[in-house]
Amino acid sequence: MSQLAAQAHEHVDVELNYLRNTGVRPVAYAITPPEGVPRYSGEVEPARVRIYNGRRLAGSTSLDREGFELRAHRSELTDFADEQLIREVYYREVEQLLKRVTGASEVVIFDHTRRLGSLGHSEQGLREPATRVHNDQTFVSGPRRVRDHLPPELADARLSRRHGIINVWRPIGNPVFTWPLAMCDARSIAFEDLIPGDLVYNDKVGETYGFAHNPAHRWLYYPELSPDEVLLLKIYDSRTDGTARLTAHTSFVDPTSAPDAPPRRSIEVRSLVFWDEPV
Repeated sequence: MSQLAAQAHEHVDVELNYLRNTGVRPVAYAITPPEGVPRYSGEVEPARVRIYNGRRLAGSTSLDREGFELRAHRSELTDFADEQLIREVYYREVEQLLKRVTGASEVVIFDHTRRLGSLGHSEQGLREPATRVHNDQTFVSGPRRVRDHLPPELADARLSRRHGIINVWRPIGNPVFTWPLAMCDARSIAFEDLIPGDLVYNDKVGETYGFAHNPAHRWLYYPELSPDEVLLLKIYDSRTDGTARLTAHTSFVDPTSAPDAPPRRSIEVRSLVFWDEPV
């Protein structure tokens, strides 16, 4: 599908994987789970939603309003298979980008994930696309991440001021023709939609949000996102003044994708972001 065609359609109607709120806390494993234990628990509740073409919007979205935004950004890095170069070159670029866009005084990148948009693939080092509506942190685990990655005294100082977590999501190699990323307008999310769950690592148990379906949710995506574009996703914000604190997001099967389209490759970098301003 050409860029012109990508801008032509106003929306797509697709099925997204929400969670049913059963009252039982869901558990996911970032590691290989014990024998006989599923990698993901929780009762999936698919729902048909309309996802609007963000390229057709009048104006742009904002991290502090909708909880996400699109930015043009060209990387000097051409080999995203080299983990050392990602940390030495790309991390520096992401840090500079986030400081420029958000006005933050400090950015601390704590990890990244590369993905291949092909379910069941066997390519080493690449995860599959995330196919459940989710947010990577919760109002509990967001501040906890600061203590995970900063010395205690510095963490105390940073937690007394505004702090947050922002993901930077970029296609690798080709534009995104399959498994694009959809984002939910933070203003359309109710507190009751949030379903906290455990995320089990080797050395700790984190916490993420799944989401119950709400017909009020307003979804957007950017067709054929290019390697010279990035999506900034608000994962957590300490502010409680009406600023977007998080957004739900998920990959989805795009009905406009060509059958022979190359699978999506992408990288997401996760960063602690600190401001010298009150919470």
